[in-house]
Amino acid sequence: MKILITGNMGFVGPVLVRRLRVSYPEAELIGFDMGYFGNCLSSNGILPECRVDVQHFGDVRRFPKQLLTGVDAVVYLAALSNDPLGNAFETATFNINHRGSVSTAQAAKEAGANAFIYASSCSVYGYAEDGARTEESPVNPLTAYAKSKVWTERDLAPLADPKFKITCLRFATACGMSDRLRLDLVLNDFVAAAVASKKISILSDGTPWRPLIHVKDMARAMDWAIRREVTAGGPFLTVNVGDDRWNYQVKELAEAVAEVIPAVEVSVNKNAQPDKRSYRVSFEKFKRLAPGYTPEVDLITAVTELREGLNAINFKDENFRHSSFVRLNVLTRLKQMGLLTADLEWTVLRASSV
Repeated sequence: MKILITGNMGFVGPVLVRRLRVSYPEAELIGFDMGYFGNCLSSNGILPECRVDVQHFGDVRRFPKQLLTGVDAVVYLAALSNDPLGNAFETATFNINHRGSVSTAQAAKEAGANAFIYASSCSVYGYAEDGARTEESPVNPLTAYAKSKVWTERDLAPLADPKFKITCLRFATACGMSDRLRLDLVLNDFVAAAVASKKISILSDGTPWRPLIHVKDMARAMDWAIRREVTAGGPFLTVNVGDDRWNYQVKELAEAVAEVIPAVEVSVNKNAQPDKRSYRVSFEKFKRLAPGYTPEVDLITAVTELREGLNAINFKDENFRHSSFVRLNVLTRLKQMGLLTADLEWTVLRASSV
């Protein structure tokens, strides 16, 4: 079996590869990544890419179709992966997240692959206060990132058939420790602030709702999607991935961190403008379709693992929001150094091809 993972050198990729190595010990795992965040390591272990059989570097906007020969499943993680990145690099967000994924899926189908797994997002629901969102609820994407996910789901649907199943996993907000840690995620940010400064400052009034999922449970869901039978959801499936118990208000997340890390001061901005991103999500469909793969990690465990992981790398940076743990900082600096174009293409690759 061959499994190709685009965007494997990000936050989720290293955790997914670890999972697939156990689930498919005989499989050939192939990584494909632009390499933006290759240096953003947060572990003292081996380079995560040592766990794939082959690592390719390239741009999904020009995916080399020959890499799909003999591939059984494609997991598409490649993305500019949050709202600040989407706001700063809107054109690249649509081209990588939307056009890149659809063209890669088309090429995978033509090459004879039988499964395409797309990492979508619950952010497609935007703002919704009238109950938990289901897969049948109207979407309300408020940002370039969320719009790119909606458009991709729409354009992937016609490609699916009984021999080429497509699974769009609408993940809750990611959290947890990784070999390439991100601290521009709400729970990860709170834990980092608690560890470094013993202070958590909530920029909103703390009331917005956020469903969360641990990165290990994201990997479990993708494992399920690779092996999913067409009878479980049909050739094309869009499904919310998370756990109903993980629908939290932002202030509750901060309180959970303070419960695990003693003497942490939590402050709320009571005068903040209303946060337009607030939604609860129902994960009943995923629970029904994938009973053996529903989330296992709870909130307190997630916080504890993050604290231990940060302590293991001697994390003490109170100004971490200006560090390489925040993906926007990394891309902005590479662009300022002249290594990336405004469209986030490597200038060094352009020079070497002349």
